[in-house]
Amino acid sequence: MSQYALITGARKGLGKAFAIELSKRKINTILVSRPNDGLQNLCEELKEKYQVDCRYFETDLSVYNNLIDLADWVNLHFDIIILINNVGTGGTIRMTDASIEYIDKILKLNIVTTSVLTHQLLPNLLRQPKGYILNVSSLAAHLPIGFKTVYPASKSFISSFSRGLNQELKGSNVSVSVVSPGPIRTNGDVVKRISKGYFGKFMILEPEEIAKKCIRQLFERKAEIIVNPMVWLLIKFLPTWITTPLMSRIAKKELG
Repeated sequence: MSQYALITGARKGLGKAFAIELSKRKINTILVSRPNDGLQNLCEELKEKYQVDCRYFETDLSVYNNLIDLADWVNLHFDIIILINNVGTGGTIRMTDASIEYIDKILKLNIVTTSVLTHQLLPNLLRQPKGYILNVSSLAAHLPIGFKTVYPASKSFISSFSRGLNQELKGSNVSVSVVSPGPIRTNGDVVKRISKGYFGKFMILEPEEIAKKCIRQLFERKAEIIVNPMVWLLIKFLPTWITTPLMSRIAKKELG
């Protein structure tokens, strides 16, 4: 069987940038996204432009049984050398205004999906000569933020899960990397929300830039991938009594 990289949340933004970057490197891809999201068109574009194979699987990954169906299909038909757990969701809302459905979707997409898909595909990765897992966390994982609350906590899980699994797999052919990007320039609405104030503009990065750095460092087997060193240092070394109120004020502005 041919070897493939699987990317969740692959239709737009960083996921799409990952798909393009891997296709440029002549790596076959399996793209996963929600139904009716134009995934087939992207797949055809990658095949034609980069002369690689590209498959797609449309499903709602917040539904547990869909995760199992995806993993079963992949394990039956493909050799997986790269797994990129990119899918996730978040938002800015007062906890008192948040619905149960809002909280549930964040926990399922950001925590359950990454954990279960990694668990189900790990034996496949371990069978390959070399295997790579990249989990997409967030700078928000490293500091609590008011008005986001659940999202940073869910990304803290991703960071801890990734570093722990990387240690567990030491000495094997599979390495686990985690990247914690800040705001990403994906569409006009996102840019408008996160560009309020100097700090938001300072943090924002292009998805193509992040993808290129990530894939390079993934193949170097870096446990922690840094894409914005200056912001990373600020968050690492400034105390939380400074960063948490600062980031919470920025988040509050997003409420309008």
